[in-house]
Amino acid sequence: MTAAAEAESAQIPAEPLVHAVNVTKSFHHNEVLKGIDLDVNRGQVVCLLGPSGSGKTTFLRCINQLETIDGGRIWVDGDLMGYDDRGGRLYRLKNKQIAAQRREIGMVFQRFNLFPHKTAMENVTEAPTQVKGERKKEARARAQDLLDRVGLGDRGAAYPAQLSGGQQQRVAIARALAMQPKLMLFDEPTSALDPELVGEVLAVMRELADEGMTMIVVTHEMSFARDVADTVVFMDAGVVVESGPPRDVLGNPQHQRTKAFLTRLRSEHEHP
Repeated sequence: MTAAAEAESAQIPAEPLVHAVNVTKSFHHNEVLKGIDLDVNRGQVVCLLGPSGSGKTTFLRCINQLETIDGGRIWVDGDLMGYDDRGGRLYRLKNKQIAAQRREIGMVFQRFNLFPHKTAMENVTEAPTQVKGERKKEARARAQDLLDRVGLGDRGAAYPAQLSGGQQQRVAIARALAMQPKLMLFDEPTSALDPELVGEVLAVMRELADEGMTMIVVTHEMSFARDVADTVVFMDAGVVVESGPPRDVLGNPQHQRTKAFLTRLRSEHEHP
């Protein structure tokens, strides 16, 4: 590549990994998402903040097609999620095609959703062997690496009931990473945990961010959003109220709704 071509390519902004345009979603005439636009670049961490019912979790579930959007479009790595665009008309993909798209996206839920009758190791190897058809030996080797990475290398034989909530959530993160996703979605991953266990899960997520994993995180953990997020998005009543770097949105919010939410969150934190 010539120096001129290199300079030109350096000026062309990379396609965002996640590109959402005017996304709408209703449940029984209740409009939960009212036209969400969001871009997430590769390697970015985006934290979604907002009161309960603001649409954060629904939007996350729309990205990986656990919910079907009513309007707008979502692309992940250039793929239109859930649909085929034929001359401007959208046709719903078959379930098998949607499942293939979903494989590229890891999701960690509030509740750990581990298989209770399977060990930590079996939980982590299940999807790669059953869904991707990986050889058991390879899947186990990578699962061991992932359990080591989340600080549970010695607990592979333990069942979920033998693990604390924080440990279960770390197994859930390892399980999501086992599919080698290009994007990780976290839906309030610490909200079901006792306060003293929150830090161990956030530490794993910080490490993932440091390693360049693209992440969208629904959270109320202000310190995590402040320290780790590239972009903070405040949602309320199904719209993006404001977004920007943490120092702006958290440190100097422009909208009254954002200010009121942050004030309430701080007072809850100080007087639980």
